[in-house]
Amino acid sequence: MSEHAAVQPDDDHVVLGKLTSPFGVKGWLKVYSYTSPMEGILDYPEWVLRCGESLERRRLQQGRRHGKGLVVQLAGCDSREDAEALSGVDILLAKAELPELDVGELYWHQLEGLRVVTREGVVLGRIDHLFETGANDVMVVKGALAPDAVDGGERLLPYLPEEVILDVDLEGGIMTVEWDPEF
Repeated sequence: MSEHAAVQPDDDHVVLGKLTSPFGVKGWLKVYSYTSPMEGILDYPEWVLRCGESLERRRLQQGRRHGKGLVVQLAGCDSREDAEALSGVDILLAKAELPELDVGELYWHQLEGLRVVTREGVVLGRIDHLFETGANDVMVVKGALAPDAVDGGERLLPYLPEEVILDVDLEGGIMTVEWDPEF
């Protein structure tokens, strides 16, 4: 396969980050990484870039921390103009290439879309996305995403296994929580 061969778009990828803007004149780009730690994105030697409706593979030639962020050079990106053409592009990875987690650990993308139900059976909504706060991760649960939800509201639930999160059934698409629907 060539250094930047096309791949078919599908649902088998997870977004690792985004190429934000050119850095210098030799084709380097600034990167916003969704991985934790942020440098984890540099562990993958080949990235899949979502360019509009198509996906293409690019080999990571170099990458390093720069200030509070990261900068990279990708194969076939040798000038500022090349870098400008890739600005704003999502960086994807095939889910099959993600490292295996320890028992009980989950990736965020596995939680997104799950129906959230209280221990008493009240549907709060579906997990739209998660974010970090420093103390713990937070799930954004939207009632509007589940037609049988108690209301159309949005709730922020802390991701605290055994305290708030009682059970995660990935096959059934349900997360059971200890949470007051009024809150």
